[in-house]
Amino acid sequence: MTTVISHFSALRAIRRARRAYSALPWSSIDSEQQAQALASCIPNNDAIDFGALSILDAWNEDDSELLDLLVSNEGNRRPDKRLLQHILSAPLPEGAIMHVEADIYATSPAMTAMLCSKNESVAKTLMLLMELVGTYSLPPGATYPIAHDDIWPKGDGYEATGDLDCLGNQSAAEQQNETRYEQAHYKCEPATTIEELEAVARFAKSSSYASFRTAVKLARAGSASPAESLMFAVLGAPMRFGGFGCCSLPMGGLLLNHRIDFDTLAVNMSSGIPYAICDLYCPAAGVDNEYNGIGHELQNARIHDGNRNNGLKAMGIHVLVINRDQMKDLVALEAFAQTMHRLAGVRFRYRIKGYRKRQAAWLNALRAGTGLAPV
Repeated sequence: MTTVISHFSALRAIRRARRAYSALPWSSIDSEQQAQALASCIPNNDAIDFGALSILDAWNEDDSELLDLLVSNEGNRRPDKRLLQHILSAPLPEGAIMHVEADIYATSPAMTAMLCSKNESVAKTLMLLMELVGTYSLPPGATYPIAHDDIWPKGDGYEATGDLDCLGNQSAAEQQNETRYEQAHYKCEPATTIEELEAVARFAKSSSYASFRTAVKLARAGSASPAESLMFAVLGAPMRFGGFGCCSLPMGGLLLNHRIDFDTLAVNMSSGIPYAICDLYCPAAGVDNEYNGIGHELQNARIHDGNRNNGLKAMGIHVLVINRDQMKDLVALEAFAQTMHRLAGVRFRYRIKGYRKRQAAWLNALRAGTGLAPV
């Protein structure tokens, strides 16, 4: 007997593995092995190792959440109040299921994202995809609150991490009354690729997965934090969604964490820095958009940023710094987008009505996709 975890149980396990190992250690299996694993998933009482699943963070005895499992047909279902059993009888795409450990399998990150996106918004789905193809992971504990459109963490339940920009320099009183700028996250290798997402999107033909198919077209690899994903989605998404349309600019639109190698003059102007990694680079405009989180406010970081920016200026690249407050200021974000369009030689013009209302809704939906409160 096998156990094939899926949906949010698989997503929690993916986040736990990326946090623990800085990469997803699961192994791929071929189409025949996928079919065998799914056909053998018959969740009898003695067939599921809940202890092993608890270690994988796919299930928690203290949670009210059910364990998501895939079964191949109605006859394989078993009455168990701890389980949420999903029938998937259609032939699966290549790489849809991965081997976790002995007799335990899970849907792949791309397949998991598709399953979790059912009847969800494009914005929320996009933030999940940006995480999975990016170099960061949200904590496993954020999975169900985000799925239920809740804020995570609540109150003082904040989970600290070394690379976190969450509360900025707000006072204790402000922290209670204001929304956070950033979400807890951990650095890791990407869990999937755009190509794998596109393959699953071709499989997801139901109207219930329309948001997934759209989000795959919008997603880009390379984001290093939820804040970068948010910045990309706000500035880059088409205006009809509520973005500022910068991904439609020539030369690839916007590139995440793009490397610029310095020439001799730039190296000298930067006091020896050989290259710069741009948070959000617009090649057509020659603009590097930098998210200025709390880590950039430290003295050593300010000195390094100043030297780095001098090097970029020597390369003829404009540096635009977006601070935490501006990440919720639509007028300011619009000005950044207008600047990139102007420098790229493209006219910035709205072709939709009620654009500000759409932008506010898009921004808040993106924030909800990482468990942050609306602004």
